[in-house]
Amino acid sequence: MSEAPYRKFSGRNRLSLGLVFLLLGLLVFMLGAEPAIFGLDRSPVVGFVQIAVFLVGLAMICVGGYQSLNMLWGNSEKGMAADIGYRMVATGYVIAATSGMADVFGFGSQPFPAIPYFGEWQGGGVIFGEIVIIIGFFMLVPPRPK
Repeated sequence: MSEAPYRKFSGRNRLSLGLVFLLLGLLVFMLGAEPAIFGLDRSPVVGFVQIAVFLVGLAMICVGGYQSLNMLWGNSEKGMAADIGYRMVATGYVIAATSGMADVFGFGSQPFPAIPYFGEWQGGGVIFGEIVIIIGFFMLVPPRPK
């Protein structure tokens, strides 16, 4: 059997790949969250496509950040805090995605026939999910060697 394709990259290359993915995710996130920065704002409200784009960007940030922080551990064994941190990153993304798409999933403030609208409660849920992601990233940072 052959090795997985990503195993061909060295640790430094995987770290760089994770950081590039993280930065691309940040650009996609900014495109969805504030398209006026790129001169693409066409609507006064935040709609489905915009929500989907910033959630894709947030997913790219989560994957790239995890990959980058995972490489900081090197060959040492990860502790329990890092395992919990990884799960917090994933949970935070689920909270953000569920909150952002609440109207689309049918439990938001706008029932299905109405156009999905990104309201204050959804924004608060997305921000809460992002805070959980940040806490998870902090838990993924390896401790200083003694």
